[in-house]
Formats: sequence, structure tokens, C-alpha cells
Amino acid sequence: MQVQLKKRILIAPLNWGLGHAARCIPIIKALQEQQFEPVIASDGIALLLLRKEFPDLQSIELPSYNIRYPKNGKHFRLKMLQSSPKMAKAIKNEKKAIASIIEDYKIDGIISDNRLGVHHKKLPCVFITHQLQVLSGSTTWLSTKLHQNIIKRFHECWVPDNLGDINLSGKLGHTPAHDIPLKYIGPLSRFKKKELPLKYDVMVLLSGPEPQRTLIENKLLTDFKTYNGKVLFIKGIIENEQHVSEEKNLIIYNYMTSSELENALNESRLIVSRSGYTTLMDLTKLNKSAFFIPTPGQYEQEYLAERLTEQGLVASSKQDDFTIEKLDDISSFKGLSAMDYEVNFKKLFSLFKGK
Repeated sequence: MQVQLKKRILIAPLNWGLGHAARCIPIIKALQEQQFEPVIASDGIALLLLRKEFPDLQSIELPSYNIRYPKNGKHFRLKMLQSSPKMAKAIKNEKKAIASIIEDYKIDGIISDNRLGVHHKKLPCVFITHQLQVLSGSTTWLSTKLHQNIIKRFHECWVPDNLGDINLSGKLGHTPAHDIPLKYIGPLSRFKKKELPLKYDVMVLLSGPEPQRTLIENKLLTDFKTYNGKVLFIKGIIENEQHVSEEKNLIIYNYMTSSELENALNESRLIVSRSGYTTLMDLTKLNKSAFFIPTPGQYEQEYLAERLTEQGLVASSKQDDFTIEKLDDISSFKGLSAMDYEVNFKKLFSLFKGK
């Protein structure tokens, strides 16, 4: 009797902070449950995170986009424009790498989370994004058009959000996208809500590209030393070894594993973090109260934070304006609440089953 080999699916998240890699974790687990063999491909801390989560899976390093933020958020668009030739070269190298990987690793399908060059015309390919509209100020129409043109090269686009009026991404994920086969798969999170006793008054959870991650780390480490309460501070730096230190009322980690992070989030009364979309999905799943400080100049995070503040769900502040006293406003906000949505992964992965 011939044993049927599992189909190999390449899953490749963008290395832009930890968000894209983190939201791929439930997809990788679902692929395994549905008898596929995931192969991981990324670079930098995104790849490091997934290697720690899935040490037994094959993983491949892809060419880096080398995305760095400007120190001044006002220069964000200019910095992105200056980086575009470098990114174009990385995407070209990425396409070459993918062609070799498909051959060498016998890949049967591709899932790309915002990696623009990870697709192949001979294989079923999926693009994951919550940004059908890419906000860039006065050039939003252009950045959106360019992004949608890239998405059209894929067989399907999975949007990790609800289709209806109650949704997380607002106009980002609910913009008309002609000629793009869309599937709204509901919010993705690697975490589950647990009824655990509260241990921390505040959990500071950091991520995102440099140098902005370091800038907010330095600011909040100083600010929270004057806070009258117990603070768990996660820097979001993925390193080979986990480091823990205590400083006055702060317990400081460089990073936590998913299981540690799940418990810590459930044990924290309030989460202070960036308003990245993956963080938003995680905190919604866990029904958390939050205070968002969007990355300066990143239109997407600014929009998400402002939208949730206007809806009376989450307090937020610009990075330069944040003070500890602003946390007193939390009581007037409702907090985030889970959307009951179960993904039918068997149906979703049918694209890779073939005829």
C-alpha cells in the first residue's frame, strides 16, 4: 500500500516587527492539523520567532527588505520612498529564491503574509493582508492601487477580519477591490482567553521596526518608573536567550514565548502597546482593556487607534504626548470584546488539495 505524502505549503510572513509572523502561528498549526506539511520562510526576528515556535519544521531564510523607520514620524513617506529601490531589489531576489525553494523543497502551495515576491504562477498562491487600502496620506490612492495590483497575482486574498459592519480593520480591509478573489477569514490570534487571577496592573508589550521600537522602549521604561502599580514590560526583542530583570515596580523581559505571553496577557489588567493590527486581533480575542500608542508616521496604526478611540473602546495617544496620567482615562472606555468567529480551515485549505 502506497503512503500518500503530505502536501508541502510554504508560509512566508513579512519581517516587519513580529505581527505578521505571530498571526501566521494559528495558520501553521491549522495546516498541521489538516495534514499538510508547513515550510517556513522569512528573515530577521520574524524567522527567529517562528523557529522558536516550530523547532521541528523546516525553515528557510529569505532576502531581507531591510525596512527601517525614520526617527521622526513626519519623514515616514520620504523614508519609504527612499527605500523603494532597495525593496524592489529585495523583492526581485525574493522571486529568484522562491523559484529555487519550490524546486528544492517540493512545494505544493504558497501562503504569503505581505511578502510581495513570494508567489509562483504554477502553484496555488494566497496573499494575507488586512490592507486592501494602504493609507499614505495624499498618496493613498497610489499606494492602494500598487498594492492591489500585486495582490491580483495571487489566486486568493485572505483578509483576517469579519466581512460585516462589526469589524476590526474598518476602511483598511473593506475597500472595493475589483478582480481580487477575497475571503474574509475572521480575526486571527495565537491566543486563547483564560480565567486567570490578575497579577499585573499594566503590561507594556512592544514590537515593530527600529528605531521606533527602541525609542518607545526608552520612553516607557522612564515613564513607568513613576507608576504606582506592578508593571510587566516586554521589549519584543527576539534573542537566543530569554533575559528577565527587575527594576523597582517593573519586571522586564526581552521576549516571551507564545504560551508565556498568553498567560501574561490574561493576567494583566491593562495592555499598553502599539496599535498594530495583530496586537488588535490578539487583545480582541482576550477581551482586554488597552491603551494604544501608534508608531509615529504609520498611517495604518494611527487610523486604527483613532477609530477605536472614537468608538469608545480603547484610549490612545501620540507617542510624544503620552504621559502616565493619561492612563487615568481608561475607565471611560469599554475595552475590546471578542468576535465569535470560527475559521473553517478544511474549506479554506481546499485550494491546496487540487483536483
